[in-house]
Amino acid sequence: MKRRAFLTAGAGIAGAALLPQPFAVAAAASGKKGVMLMNRIGPSSSALYLADADGSNERALLQKAAFDYHAAFSSDGASVFFTSERTGDGNSCLYRAGINGSGVQPLVVNSAMNDWAVPSPDGTKAALVTTSGDHKTQIWLLDLTTKKLTNLTGTAALAGDPAAPDGHFRPSWSPDGQWIAFSSDRNTTWRGHGNGTGWEHTQELSIYIIRPNGTGFRQVATRDGYCLGSPKWSPDGSRIVFYEITVEGTWGAHRPEAIGTVESQIVSVDVATGTRVEHTSGPNLKVAPQYVGATEIGYLVKGGADEGLAYVSGTRPSVKRALRSPVWSPDGKTVIYEKLDHTTRALDAPLYSWDADWDYRFCDVFPALSKDGRLAITNKQLGNSSIVTMRANGSDQKVVFDSAASGLDPVMVAKGLAGAFRPAWSHDGKWIAFGLGGWFQTRATSSAVLVRVPSDGSSHQVLTDGSVNAGFPSYSQDGNRIVYRVWGQEMGLRILDLRTGATTVLTTESDNLPDWSWDGKLILFTRKTSPTNFDVCTIKPDGTGLKVLTTSGANDGHAVWNYDGRILFNSGMYGFREEAALYDDTFQPYGQIYSMNADGSDKRMLTDSQWEDSMPLYLTQDVLST
Repeated sequence: MKRRAFLTAGAGIAGAALLPQPFAVAAAASGKKGVMLMNRIGPSSSALYLADADGSNERALLQKAAFDYHAAFSSDGASVFFTSERTGDGNSCLYRAGINGSGVQPLVVNSAMNDWAVPSPDGTKAALVTTSGDHKTQIWLLDLTTKKLTNLTGTAALAGDPAAPDGHFRPSWSPDGQWIAFSSDRNTTWRGHGNGTGWEHTQELSIYIIRPNGTGFRQVATRDGYCLGSPKWSPDGSRIVFYEITVEGTWGAHRPEAIGTVESQIVSVDVATGTRVEHTSGPNLKVAPQYVGATEIGYLVKGGADEGLAYVSGTRPSVKRALRSPVWSPDGKTVIYEKLDHTTRALDAPLYSWDADWDYRFCDVFPALSKDGRLAITNKQLGNSSIVTMRANGSDQKVVFDSAASGLDPVMVAKGLAGAFRPAWSHDGKWIAFGLGGWFQTRATSSAVLVRVPSDGSSHQVLTDGSVNAGFPSYSQDGNRIVYRVWGQEMGLRILDLRTGATTVLTTESDNLPDWSWDGKLILFTRKTSPTNFDVCTIKPDGTGLKVLTTSGANDGHAVWNYDGRILFNSGMYGFREEAALYDDTFQPYGQIYSMNADGSDKRMLTDSQWEDSMPLYLTQDVLST
């Protein structure tokens, strides 16, 4: 798309689009320093349901649902263990309740990510997943009487490669209580989707077992190039069943455009001999298998026209229903599952805060703050990817550029793959620059230009010619220059002199998301440092002094300067929080928010949810009060 295509009549005039829903950042609680705005990609709510195995008699488990999911039955079928975020959006903790939903009791409630509590056959313990300790997902044991927690997989003897994935998921007890099976990506490699070319990582899992006392650890099933997940034992304890999907398929399994096309199979293995049996074949994404009898295996068809419960032998009727994480009762007569809601959170919706000094709130993407305390955002999730500005208290809200009237493909705009992205204020607050065009998966094949508008949105100026995909601008301290990235036949960072129109090549690598420091001395950006990894870097505006600040191997990016001179960024350095193929409608389903000093030291974790968290912006109390 060339420059003239963006110059359609009326494009970008303030007020051309309907204003999004009002966005007022509520005052922080007493004693807080302020509010941290952030974006979260993940379900906004979830509720647990019980039904007969044929899908009839569906009813809610709990009268007071509160973001509940990932349930498991006790061996006697009298109670249910489940994960809930009832302490705050994003803070997953563990509870149990009676099968009738009564007597909800907390099991593990803390600031770590806790998930998948599965009670032992004798009812004395529960195996669970938690990030307590080293921030990685490990399998722990909870003594249900004393509440003592013991780390099974996070020991020095079982530690995987610290530079590689090292997560442990979905524990399952053997019928005799002597073993726990689980999936793990330990000692695998970080791989990008698109056969290693994409930013988002795929996942390779194998099946392992360990005794409750921490001995006997061994791998029981693996397959090169495949992901094996969600193990469950046969009633006689001789076999373990799991789903098997290609590593590349774990990307499509959580992408809305691919979920109905990805295939997986239900497989079991003899624990003693390793003999495999493939129980299914053909299309459909099949996950969450479980023996519901001596030979029958139930599972979930995830996505597509056949979505719902299915059975290997076909002796039971399938149940077409939108649900996730089904678990059958010990007698196979009842099934429990969750129904998710992916409606985007309301702007300023409270989120769980991992920092006692700050309230955390939800925000649309790429929030930016002017020197005089005015917010700008791209309203991607709650609008049409236009640029909206407002005071933090929600007053004086304006659409300063309307993507719907910009000449872009309306279908791509509606999908969030095109629009006006990443607003950047000039330091005097008089101008806003942004990229206009195609983004994300389309960036290599679609064009984008830099645009700037006065802060009132009364006009617009296209700054680049559309020959390359140009975007993600940031102003210099004096307002005379803009740094931005190009993608396509040309790569790297460029600096545009607004006085002369001259463009300077700053870098020629796969660099992205530049952010000029407030003192003008450094430019922060993300660089593709290997075929499968991105890191956060800084460079001086004259092209000298390059520093690579992160080396996790798990993708670090979306870095911005904080008001206090620290760097805020997104990272998967502690790995996945769940089996990747089980997420829905996500890009990178494991990113957390961190901060660090300008030299890369003192990295601190600011979120620990199951979901993709990113794009933080701190608003201090003085900003909130203006």
